[in-house]
Amino acid sequence: MPLNEHEQKILDEIERQLYEDDPKLAEMVAKAVRSGRNRWKMRLAGVLFIVGAVVMFASFTQSWVIAGMGFVVMVASAGWLALTARANRVASDGSGEFIERLQRRWRREG
Repeated sequence: MPLNEHEQKILDEIERQLYEDDPKLAEMVAKAVRSGRNRWKMRLAGVLFIVGAVVMFASFTQSWVIAGMGFVVMVASAGWLALTARANRVASDGSGEFIERLQRRWRREG
């Protein structure tokens, strides 16, 4: 369900204030959102790897061309999985610092 114009303005104002008040926190939130997308990409790469393996093993006695295409799918999906996992690791760096900062803030304001 899309937001109405008033709700969108409120959300934009909250986001603007977050970037003004704590740009590091805003960046950490943005990285967390990206890492959620990365998890979806990693699952898709894993499924493609399994599909490639099934195609390769099911067809290597009948056609080496189809088995080769299955192997190519496996290699490509393994590479995609590795790149996505690396991006996810880079995006999650500093998460301990993020938690510590939130705890310090909680203690100050509480």
